[in-house]
Amino acid sequence: MAAPKKSVVAKESGLEKANGSPPEFTKAQELAALRDMLLIRRFEEKAGQLYGMGAIGGFCHLYIGQEAVVVGMQMALKPGDQVITGYRDHGHMLATGMSANGVMAELTGRRGGYSKGKGGSMHMFSMEKNFYGGHGIVGAQVSLGTGLAFANRYRGNDNVALAYFGDGAANQGQVYESFNMAELWKLPVVYVIENNRYAMGTSVSRASAQSDFSKRGASFNIPGKQADGMDVRAVKAAADEAVAWCRAGNGPFILEMQTYRYRGHSMSDPAKYRTRDEVEKVRHESDPIEQVRNRLLAAKVSEDELKKIDAEVREIVNASADFAQHDPEPDPSELWTDVYR
Repeated sequence: MAAPKKSVVAKESGLEKANGSPPEFTKAQELAALRDMLLIRRFEEKAGQLYGMGAIGGFCHLYIGQEAVVVGMQMALKPGDQVITGYRDHGHMLATGMSANGVMAELTGRRGGYSKGKGGSMHMFSMEKNFYGGHGIVGAQVSLGTGLAFANRYRGNDNVALAYFGDGAANQGQVYESFNMAELWKLPVVYVIENNRYAMGTSVSRASAQSDFSKRGASFNIPGKQADGMDVRAVKAAADEAVAWCRAGNGPFILEMQTYRYRGHSMSDPAKYRTRDEVEKVRHESDPIEQVRNRLLAAKVSEDELKKIDAEVREIVNASADFAQHDPEPDPSELWTDVYR
């Protein structure tokens, strides 16, 4: 079997040299990762199309390019573990098992959406899947995720909370207040920093005095680790370590995932702060889905089998788009439900 191509993101960050090759996946793990990442990729591509057609309004932040992070992290969890994230959230929803129909219907403001069509892209929630949002306020989910971990500690279970946030949110004050409390109380929370290099549109080198985000917990004695967020195997290996640390009662852990988004910050962002060549270079050398696909081909999995997986995923996504465009809109009376005084 030929040696896999290393991620350009890993090369440029120095992770390739520091961490070496990640543990190999079994064929079953590779196929599961491919299917889950393809579902997110195809769903986000379809969401982008519907936004362009005017079927989706408001803000829409796509996860294209970052699929390996949430899929690899989810592979390290057990039932009962919780997930909370910011507004680039559709991939996290799908990875936790939320239905494509429900997510797409919420994007289009329909009755069958996860928030009954009243929340949209940044406001979905599923108790059944232990997904606690989708939050539009930058960094807000970090303190809420710390609260989920506090509840786990209080109840005496061994569940772990994952709080995802980006390189931009990593500079928020509430993040550090959460770090301090989490370490003081030894809370079982993994802080997953998805460093896609540009936050809303400013490069990490211009916006962060300390660009190694795995060190952000140093003053609180919180251990941290960087991982190649374009390689699902590297993500799972780092996730296994962090989750085991938290589950053993050692307190919080910080993971910095070095990743990259191909689209702008949101659908309204033309992304003029970077060159087209830069994006294409990452796509060509580091795409998380192509890395898995190439390993499977090298392991003698047929092209037809891989095409079948993609076709099945496209069918799910197309069905979700059809459902989301024909499901009824909420009744006006819904404006008065789920309102708390």
